[in-house]
Amino acid sequence: MVKIAVDLMGGDNAPEEIEKGVLQAVEEDEGLEVLLFGLKGAYSGNHPRVEFIEVTEKIESEDDPVRSVRRKKDSSLVRACRAVKDGEADACISAGNTGALMSAGLFVVGRIKGVERPAIATLLPTTGKGKEGMMLLDMGANADNKPQHLYQFAVMADLYMRENEGRSNPTIGLVNNGSEANKGSELTKETYKLLDESGLNFVGNFETRDIISGKVDIAVTDGFTGNVILKTLEGTAMGLMGEMKRAFLKNAKNKLAALVLKKDVQAIRDLLDYRQYGGAPLLGLNGNVLKAHGSSDSVAIVSAIRQAKRMAESDAIKRIKERVGEA
Repeated sequence: MVKIAVDLMGGDNAPEEIEKGVLQAVEEDEGLEVLLFGLKGAYSGNHPRVEFIEVTEKIESEDDPVRSVRRKKDSSLVRACRAVKDGEADACISAGNTGALMSAGLFVVGRIKGVERPAIATLLPTTGKGKEGMMLLDMGANADNKPQHLYQFAVMADLYMRENEGRSNPTIGLVNNGSEANKGSELTKETYKLLDESGLNFVGNFETRDIISGKVDIAVTDGFTGNVILKTLEGTAMGLMGEMKRAFLKNAKNKLAALVLKKDVQAIRDLLDYRQYGGAPLLGLNGNVLKAHGSSDSVAIVSAIRQAKRMAESDAIKRIKERVGEA
């Protein structure tokens, strides 16, 4: 039985959609238990494998991350992380304040010895290679990085993809403004050297026009660039789907075409739907911590819980400890 701690109060659609997703997840998986942390009256469900634990505080999206974690020790987010630290849960999930979750991960769960900077990683949809998805990191845990940080990101992502996603020899690309080895900033040039000599399946520089092509399994970059890429992709996907909808509703002929292409359009929508990809693991922490999207609905929460369970059942953290210790 795998036990997952969930922050009921985190995210734009909390607590209703979080609760709905939790109840759906335990219904579909008999090997799952959930510790649900929330304010009094926030949980209205009743399930034998969902234990509601009342807290007295909530971390808001506008709260200062470090200060809120230190001052709001009885918040749903901090208590969920504490459950992982204390061994009461195998993993935790929050759709709340990203900075606060990273701070709680560092101060409460703790960092793996040897990891200089934990990273937020996420699987992005891809159109090639069987539409398996590509991992991009860092997504914003660290705005400024050194070459050694990016090297460790690649090592941790490699082990995560092997242990969690079943990819035996994942390809790794370094996000850059050109494919040539001598292009880019001092950061990317020095990182290129480290990755090229690492023994990892490093295939060179990676241009962002190939983000959804499935050209690589893992794309490594600094936190500032990674966050910009993610937000650009999200905005582009929403804009394209909006324009497609307007085009199909423009006139009667287009509406008829929409009916004919309904299944194909739905497939495109599903491909670009972040809800199908769970959440973003915080790699480098000494416990399984997963950041769900801030606007997660019940579908996204179910996906995040599935992913958290896979994380808990894998040896990814053990392998990262072994590899980083060697490095």
